[in-house]
Order: sequence, then C-alpha cells, then structure tokens
Amino acid sequence: MWTVVYMANTKRDAEKMQKILTEEGFLVKIKPISKSNEEGTCEILVPRAEVEEAHHILMNHGL
Repeated sequence: MWTVVYMANTKRDAEKMQKILTEEGFLVKIKPISKSNEEGTCEILVPRAEVEEAHHILMNHGL
C-alpha cells in the first residue's frame, strides 16, 4: 500500500523529492491534490514499509 511521506507545495518541489528518493532506491509516486491546478500541492507517496526511512532521507536533505 502507498503512503504519503510528504506534501509538496508545487509540482517542481515534488519532482525534486522524487528524484532524491529514487536515487536512494525508493519507489515513489507523485499525486496532485488539485486536478484543476497542475502546479499546486502534490502528495509524495512511497510503499508503507519505507515511509520512516524515506522521511529520514528527506530530512537529511533539508526538506
């Protein structure tokens, strides 16, 4: 099951986080919150078993 690890304010921020996590070996999905605004808030999702580790990686990158 996919679980939200972070809420990004923009699609650009979400893609940056996706890149960081993917380079660390995580499976990552981006889910836009608002279908009417492509540049709006997005959820960053990872498999439930990897949430804690993914959150630590993002914190280590200052996010």
